Amino acid sequence: MITGIHHINIVVPPQTLDLAHEFYSTTLGLTPRAVPQLQRETLAWFDIGTSGQQVHVAFGKPEDFVNKSSRHPCFKLGSAEDLVALRQKVWEHFERGGEAAPKEADRPGEKNSGAEGVEYPTRFFVRDYAGNRLEFSV
Repeated sequence: MITGIHHINIVVPPQTLDLAHEFYSTTLGLTPRAVPQLQRETLAWFDIGTSGQQVHVAFGKPEDFVNKSSRHPCFKLGSAEDLVALRQKVWEHFERGGEAAPKEADRPGEKNSGAEGVEYPTRFFVRDYAGNRLEFSV
């Protein structure tokens, strides 16, 4: 039986693992973990807290970055306060810019870019530096 998700895989342009580390570790606060020795130049892995769940980052193909997709993982945060703090941190990175900065980010205090309705939790969305859509929720 399925008991959870071990990892999700996100693709980024070749030769941008340093940007993945800046965004996923420094901005989002995920913990880098060791990857298999022979794949150190092509993969980055990050732990999601102590959950045993991970985000894997691998190189994609040029066609992976042509169109915006609505496919996305949703990361759960521990509290509404954590969600507000992360949204602010991501927004600051977006405004500061740079190669690892998100391409899009929901502005703190404004409506999020997802569908509306009482069924949806408190959340926000981001597109990382490679264009991957990410959702964050309580």
